[in-house]
Amino acid sequence: MSSATHDSDVEALKQAVCARVDELADQLIDASHQIHAHPELNYEEVFAHDLLTDLLERHDVAPVRHAYDVGTAFDAGAGAEGPTIAVLCEYDALPGVGHACGHNIIATAGLGAGLAAAFVAEAAGGRVRIMGTPAEEGGGGKVRMARKGAFDDIDAAMMVHPADADLIAMDCIAIQELMVTYHGKSAHASAAPWEGRNALDAAVLGYTSLAQMRQHIRPNERIHGIFTKAGDKPNIVPSEAAMDWYVRSATISSLQPLKQRVFTALESAATACGCTMTHEWVDNTYADMIDNGPMVASYVANAARIGRSVLDPATSGKRVMGSTDMGNVSYLVPSIHPMIKVAPDGVPIHSVEFAEWAASADGDQAVLDGAKAMAMTVVDLWSSAELRERIQSAFATRPAGVQVL
Repeated sequence: MSSATHDSDVEALKQAVCARVDELADQLIDASHQIHAHPELNYEEVFAHDLLTDLLERHDVAPVRHAYDVGTAFDAGAGAEGPTIAVLCEYDALPGVGHACGHNIIATAGLGAGLAAAFVAEAAGGRVRIMGTPAEEGGGGKVRMARKGAFDDIDAAMMVHPADADLIAMDCIAIQELMVTYHGKSAHASAAPWEGRNALDAAVLGYTSLAQMRQHIRPNERIHGIFTKAGDKPNIVPSEAAMDWYVRSATISSLQPLKQRVFTALESAATACGCTMTHEWVDNTYADMIDNGPMVASYVANAARIGRSVLDPATSGKRVMGSTDMGNVSYLVPSIHPMIKVAPDGVPIHSVEFAEWAASADGDQAVLDGAKAMAMTVVDLWSSAELRERIQSAFATRPAGVQVL
């Protein structure tokens, strides 16, 4: 096959996947709005799971429901042979603010990209996997799925995430959650306070210690937490107090010494107040995200075809920082996690305002544009052995020996 013929074939495939997204537009937008109107938390995404898998089945892409022993996960594939590219869907929400992270858009852009790629998979000589990955907001759904082999036979993975700008990547840093409980001794707070040991005092001292520590951590590190239990009545010395902490650092490797500093500060507060402390480092540590450069370049070029100029945070000065279990996936297979604009500049994710934009006309456009840009990127990966080689070369430079599962 000549280069010109090959280029012509790739162009035809890209036009076909974009046309397919347009054909599915009403169904994708309706699904986005339905998921937005039915926010579900970690591992409770029954409505979204059923809605998305029913749509897959309707379009002759048979899903495996409740995949990898995760009740609200799914997996579907199309194409008989060739490079296998996974498009990931997230659909969990946040407590109190619903889809303030726009996972309704992630779910339906991923579904649209997967269905469009499935439509041409046989002609293109490739295979697509459409994977439903629940519980990104702290539950580590992708990590649980990976432990069951979900990403073992995949050549590359991708998703898009809503934001207030089109960016090639999110500043995704590593995170682990820490649950802490202080144990003291109850007493009457007026009649005999000296008989008590105040667990709330220990928790407050621990919180204050970490607040002071924030001056002396790196700019790309974060420590933040809440009180989940603080006593029962003011006239009873609290015998138990509890907190929930997130500890974040640039990489999963640099996270480890910061975790130790945090633990030491909290434990010292217990000792100072005559209390004891129990703790749990919650399973499913999130790794930092390693965005694959050649894959990013393909996505950027395809987004430009549909009128989106995707910026580099390093040169534009526009950054979005957070954590995601897609980072763990990026250590296992070449991956990208670009941001797609759904809200005006300055509207932050995880806000009530962003939740409103996630169901707006701009959010709907992001569903379609994200689906098209990803589907065309899948076509690029199927069509170019040279691109796949560059992707693998870039992937080989990731840090070795890092435990992400």
